[in-house]
Amino acid sequence: MEIFCYKLSFMRTFVAKKSEVKRNWYILDARNKILGRFASRVARILIGKDKPTYTPHVDQGDFVIVINADKIKVTGKKLENKIYYHHTFYPGGLKQKRLKDMLAQKPERVIELAVKRMLPKNRLQALRMKRLKVYTDEKHPHFAQHPIPIV
Repeated sequence: MEIFCYKLSFMRTFVAKKSEVKRNWYILDARNKILGRFASRVARILIGKDKPTYTPHVDQGDFVIVINADKIKVTGKKLENKIYYHHTFYPGGLKQKRLKDMLAQKPERVIELAVKRMLPKNRLQALRMKRLKVYTDEKHPHFAQHPIPIV
């Protein structure tokens, strides 16, 4: 009985280490962008899925600066129909606010909520959200980081 032994050359799976992570700063303009598509793009950068060294359990996403948050667009009748809920934890404390009112009062909060809800619900979510900086106009204090503009 002959036993054939083939020497197979296997490629090893790359696993990123926390110490090897290099973070970049990106700046995105929300002017005339659709909210959902824009938020999914921001979430993808925060997670780090655009990098070839993506590893699911290592937080290797980049910093994202969003400018012109008050000029975001939505499709359909979402301005009137989309409602944001939160509860005060008191009896009868369910509060609701329309998207139109949220954009008038806190437009940066609309983008933050959209991005947060597109991130995985795990221990890395809060760390990823800390790297998101949203501003209502074109002014931001992060010039020293030399952000790379993304079109």
